[in-house]
Amino acid sequence: MTNMNPERSGRAVDYRAASARLNEYRREIAATRAKMRALQKEALPEPVRDHVFRTPDGEVRLSELFGAREDLFVIHNMGASCPYCTLWADGYNGTYEHLANRAALVVASPDPPEVQGKLAEKRGWRFRMVSDTDRVFAEAMGYLDDGALLPGVSVFRKRNGGIVRVSDARFSPGDDFCSLWHFFDLIPEGRDGWAPRFSYTGKRPTKP
Repeated sequence: MTNMNPERSGRAVDYRAASARLNEYRREIAATRAKMRALQKEALPEPVRDHVFRTPDGEVRLSELFGAREDLFVIHNMGASCPYCTLWADGYNGTYEHLANRAALVVASPDPPEVQGKLAEKRGWRFRMVSDTDRVFAEAMGYLDDGALLPGVSVFRKRNGGIVRVSDARFSPGDDFCSLWHFFDLIPEGRDGWAPRFSYTGKRPTKP
């Protein structure tokens, strides 16, 4: 007799049985995360130059963004025109105090400082923003692909008077850097065509 997997057969699965199996998957994911953290510790840091950014107060160097911290998160943000990048930013704005207690956090985008300032004020963002208008920093970090910006985060550390990058990760819908996706995963239909918007006033667009 064929041993069919009910998760692939299209048959309904008892709620408690499905819940138990889902918890097994979550334990497997946790084990994979532990392996990823172990590998991250073994990775050789990448030396980077002291990039220059624009701010409302003039130019600032990467080394100055650390403040009193040894570690620095720099978010690669695609700019004010991207609702997805705004969604991510709204998320880590909520955890900013916790993040800032452990490491410095700065958002870099191609928008000029005045555009960044208006968006930050409108969204109530508390983190610092710096302008990479020439996209030199994004390209050097591997977040510019054939002229197109990519979202993500790079983590830097001070070392021997210089700066090294110790890790980085790309952002994409469904990733680990926005808790919203994981809440949606708990609904049977998942995201069901949902996409972020700058504002949710008015009627939700219907799916095509």
